[in-house]
Amino acid sequence: MQVNVHCQRNQLKTTAILATASAVVLLAGYGVGGRVGLAVALVPTLAMNGAAFFWSDQIALRSMRAHPVSETQYPELCRIVRELATTMRLPIPAVYVSPVSTPNAFATGRNPRRSAVCVTSGLLRLLDARELRAVVGHELGHVANRDILVSSVASALASMIMFVVKVAAFGRTRNPLSSLFLLVVGPLAATLIQVTITRSREYEADAASAQLTGEPLALASALRKLDAATRRNPLPPTPALRPTAALMISNPFRGGILSRLFSTHPSTNERVARLERMAGLRRWR
Repeated sequence: MQVNVHCQRNQLKTTAILATASAVVLLAGYGVGGRVGLAVALVPTLAMNGAAFFWSDQIALRSMRAHPVSETQYPELCRIVRELATTMRLPIPAVYVSPVSTPNAFATGRNPRRSAVCVTSGLLRLLDARELRAVVGHELGHVANRDILVSSVASALASMIMFVVKVAAFGRTRNPLSSLFLLVVGPLAATLIQVTITRSREYEADAASAQLTGEPLALASALRKLDAATRRNPLPPTPALRPTAALMISNPFRGGILSRLFSTHPSTNERVARLERMAGLRRWR
């Protein structure tokens, strides 16, 4: 019953996100070429929505330069993913590793049968086995909660909207105000799409990891390490990487006040405090 509720909720969110993205691109087309531009914009709108729905996972993985790995290459990581997915009665996700030195991890995909778990090389160097297991449990919590589709679609669309709006803004507009308008609306729409990935999803995935592994304090320790490491070595806030950040277990950027305001992640201190209160939780059944 709970799974069905999550599915229905995420289907509504995905529809709303696709509709918002469509409106932004059509508005950009109208700003560039009036009714003709609006009609022309229909083609990239349909293409963008299709790409976001069917290939959002590949867009996220490629933005991190991630590559699929086998149990021969990364035996401990793949074994942890397989064992925890089996315990949760989930299809075993594909496992990817990104060469990025900033420690982080994310899950992506359209559904549990087409899911992937990606970790960075920085995370593998930073965490011990218990902490890595807890982080993988968190990502599988996203898969089990069926929120990977909406987050992956939102991330992909945010990236594509920024690209489309920039192209439109620097095209042949009829007046300078059109360019200025598009440059304001595009980033705002991308931010709103990412904000639809509610912070509660991180709390729910944290709780799933705590129940699954029986070690909420291991995840708390991992989050502390990730937060400290990000302060020292943040992910470059490039347009290609910013949307993918919403998928990650921890905010990978060293942000200021505005960055924290629009962050899709709750504070590390609050997450750690919740996990510490969960220290007596039983294992996943």
